[in-house]
Amino acid sequence: MISEYEGNKLEERNGQIFINGSVAGSYTFKMNYYFMMGDNRHNSADSRFWGFVPEDHIVGKAVFIWMSWDGNASFLNKIRWNRLFHLIPNN
Repeated sequence: MISEYEGNKLEERNGQIFINGSVAGSYTFKMNYYFMMGDNRHNSADSRFWGFVPEDHIVGKAVFIWMSWDGNASFLNKIRWNRLFHLIPNN
């Protein structure tokens, strides 16, 4: 994030961290970053794959749960009917 999104040169030399050529004991991020998790937690390309998402890359907000599926249940019980089209509260 420090180099890719915030445009700083990040190096590690002799066990020390250098940002833009100076030793860094701390760093304050210029923008907020978010951990995004997909709804298919065992097979999802989310922040565990891509890393944290910068705030300026977020283009939308979830409004409702369209479908919730239980892979361990059988036939019609696979659909979590109580979550179907469930509205997500605004925070």
